[in-house]
Amino acid sequence: MKKINSLSRLFIAFLFCIQVISAQNSKTKVDGVASVIGDYLILETDIDRSLIELKSQNVDTKEITRCQLLGKLMEDKLYVSQAIQDSIKISDEEIRDGVNRRIDFLVEQIGDIQKVVKFYNKEDEQSLRDELFNILRQNELSSKMKAKIVENIEVTPEEIKQFFNKIPKDELPTIGTELEIAQIVIEPKAPQSEIDKVIEQLKEIKKDVLENGTSFPTKAILYSADRATGGKELTFNRKSSFAKEFKDVAFSLQEGEISDPFKTDFGWHIIQVVKIRGKEVSVRHILMVPQIPDKALEEAKKKINDIREKILNKEFTFAEAAKNFSDEKETKEDGGQLINPENYSTKFELTRMEPLLYSQVASLKEEEVSSPIVDEDRSGRKMYKIFRVTNRINEHTADFVNDYTKIRELALKEKQLTAVRKWIDDAIKKTFVSIKGEYRNCSFSNNWLKK
Repeated sequence: MKKINSLSRLFIAFLFCIQVISAQNSKTKVDGVASVIGDYLILETDIDRSLIELKSQNVDTKEITRCQLLGKLMEDKLYVSQAIQDSIKISDEEIRDGVNRRIDFLVEQIGDIQKVVKFYNKEDEQSLRDELFNILRQNELSSKMKAKIVENIEVTPEEIKQFFNKIPKDELPTIGTELEIAQIVIEPKAPQSEIDKVIEQLKEIKKDVLENGTSFPTKAILYSADRATGGKELTFNRKSSFAKEFKDVAFSLQEGEISDPFKTDFGWHIIQVVKIRGKEVSVRHILMVPQIPDKALEEAKKKINDIREKILNKEFTFAEAAKNFSDEKETKEDGGQLINPENYSTKFELTRMEPLLYSQVASLKEEEVSSPIVDEDRSGRKMYKIFRVTNRINEHTADFVNDYTKIRELALKEKQLTAVRKWIDDAIKKTFVSIKGEYRNCSFSNNWLKK
């Protein structure tokens, strides 16, 4: 999609007419302007590309119309336009990483890179990368603008009650089967020799960056066990949900400074501080995890099997075992009780559970303890786990008291959607909008035609 200067808007209608005349003379379809939002043109090929993108994600597009696609593109452009006006910042480096991941995914789905280039009707790989960069950048701006619109919206207990009371009884939502789950985690211990090896590797990386000017982000991409954030900037404050040790080190450094190796529950790190902005700090990090020998894995497996057997023999309860033996600090003091990261409640809806967890707990009966499983986090760190269902709430019609957390989520979403709709209505009124040709006959969900 192309950005245009606001002074050029008056030229758009003339440009569109020239395209139509050219198409009539040549009897071939040209890349016509479908609409204009602020400083942005939306072309026919943008709609085509959206359709291709959906198909590449295996989305069924039979019921999706070009009018709907155009409406979504216009809404995105509205967000992008305002994001730029509000000086919302995004990291070009993260966008490039996103392009790389997207290219890798497409190559895996379609074949080699040349097939991908042909699929997107591009001249070469670089032009494809440039286009994907532009698309992902605008998607990120749009996403951040939407988040900004609703970031301060909250619901009071009274609003939640009013929301629930206005739902007709025969239209109350059905809450799927939910489970409350406890777990015990046993982590195999790395020998000191492997720990020392990782510490020395991190020290060598730090030395190479400081003395030879090697790129820290490149080192992170090559060596960090945290593949999800390797090389990326992480921005947080003291209240963010990062490991305490990680935050303590980050806030003890100056801009550009690199830490000595330090330990968290995830492994060993070094941090480079990129920026300090008031109470926020932006860092890059490298995580290394000491190798776990097979002997340590066998010892961990034996330990968790012994714990399970003693629970079954009623030598102690599951909660007592979690408190005394579990290696997971976040849950052990609460008897191993898991917290749902989506809503911070103790309930997990069965149909929305992660596949691995679902496979372990879905069929567990009361008082039953699962067999041990080997789990692995994103850094490759392995651990053994056993689970127990502490409570099962069967499928039922929503109840205000028992399902308060769920109802609060629904009330908040409704309030957020109302705020977004109002924002869009107001933004459309203040933004130059022009819709061309047959698209003026579309039934849009937003008042793009300003009737």
